[in-house]
Amino acid sequence: MWMRAFAGLLAGFLVAAAATGLLTWLPPGPWTSALVPGLIAFVPLWMLAALWAFSFRSPARAWLVLSACAAAGFLALWLLRLTGAVQ
Repeated sequence: MWMRAFAGLLAGFLVAAAATGLLTWLPPGPWTSALVPGLIAFVPLWMLAALWAFSFRSPARAWLVLSACAAAGFLALWLLRLTGAVQ
């Protein structure tokens, strides 16, 4: 149980950070206009990711899935920046 909680706190933090970045960068217009709503959305997203960690049968699976989702989110952010799709 504790390892799932740590997965939710640490890897869930990264999932929420990537999701917040995507929510901030994807709407049209400058990203600065979406910064405050993105920061407000960060905490509920982190809580959802932490709760999601308890839906897995094993702590290793929770770490694996949450870490993979965080990596995919940061890869999407990197690709958006690399292609110039964001302002």
